[in-house]
Amino acid sequence: MSGGRRSRCSRAAFSLAILLCFGAAALAARPAPEAVRAAANGTCQTRVVPFGYECEEHTVTTSDGYILSLQRIPSGLGAVGPSSAGKIPVLLQHGLMMDGVTWLMNSPDESLGYILADNGYDVWIANSRGTVYSRGHISLSASDPAYWDWSWDELASNDLWAVVQYVYGLAGHQKMHYVGHSLGTLIAFAALSDQQQLGMLRSAGLLSPIAYLDRVSSPLARAAADVFLAEALYWLGLNEFDPTGKAVHSLVADICEQPGINCYNLMSSFTGDNCCLDNSSVKVFLDHEPQASATKNMVHLAQMIRRGMIAKYDYGNAADNTKHYGQATPPAYDISAIPDDYPLFLSYGGRDRLSDVQDVQHLLTQALQSHDGDKLTVQYLDDYAHADFVMAGNARERVYAPLMAFFKLQEK
Repeated sequence: MSGGRRSRCSRAAFSLAILLCFGAAALAARPAPEAVRAAANGTCQTRVVPFGYECEEHTVTTSDGYILSLQRIPSGLGAVGPSSAGKIPVLLQHGLMMDGVTWLMNSPDESLGYILADNGYDVWIANSRGTVYSRGHISLSASDPAYWDWSWDELASNDLWAVVQYVYGLAGHQKMHYVGHSLGTLIAFAALSDQQQLGMLRSAGLLSPIAYLDRVSSPLARAAADVFLAEALYWLGLNEFDPTGKAVHSLVADICEQPGINCYNLMSSFTGDNCCLDNSSVKVFLDHEPQASATKNMVHLAQMIRRGMIAKYDYGNAADNTKHYGQATPPAYDISAIPDDYPLFLSYGGRDRLSDVQDVQHLLTQALQSHDGDKLTVQYLDDYAHADFVMAGNARERVYAPLMAFFKLQEK
């Protein structure tokens, strides 16, 4: 591959890597993952125990050998009696290039993880493969290219499956609620459309839902997708996308010099103009995020932008697709196959450039158009953007209270 072509691929891959997250704002501030791991003893010790909550660290091994970190907050402050006995579990799944700290970035009064625990739920926090505490594998090192041979297909079919089974078992076979943000919603859509875990999940709360991506409204994301997709078949070499690496710093500078791109506020440039973030949550964000992902995952997301559909990873030619899927083209995920009586809560924002209003409307009017009206709750917040749903100081009142009210309806 020529140097020019490699450079264009690398620049576009970077932009797409941050397409569904807001990690770029932290590039210059966050230390390398190894430093974070050495300085901290895990999410429980850094973000939960200091606030007086009980917290447990767990690990789960997937069918393809990845060892995932999982945190449990079995009770809220002032709880009396057995911590988790009889409580309904809630599983929280973060988005792209984030980790479980997503749900713990604000104070206990403002962060969903603590709020759920204080309201009597048995809280479980997932951490996808490749993130700082989920880099183990039964036979591979994270330095091996094979370790990074996955996309969100595997996050839905392998990671989510393993975590749900584990939580279900330890929670006394209690069916759980699921909450996902951004890519965490796409994982749920994929799994539920294949009717996985339906027997163990009682509902799904989907914040900034990601399904269709062809209307993404960030000018930067749109331009990057066009470049990346034109070069996708020529991609070479970068297996792990590490947003803390030196190459990414250079790529940020290059992208921000392009005409029409305003990088004065990187977070707003990618996520939309978030209304309600405060300095304390942004500081926690800078201390912990962004996290690594697989370049293959970035390619998969790019394919979705170009094609306007939700399908498995495209290997680029009929022979390789046939080898993996038994057919020349990747199978599509049929979100309309989610049972019409399965309880769904969707919350989306008018300023969100990633979970774009038009894409969410496509989801609602096409894939979910036949869903039972009393099993589908849709919330629209005109001033919210992508990060507000997990970082806004007023999300407790505006998003989490309605979400918990939805949960209570499903528990009757």
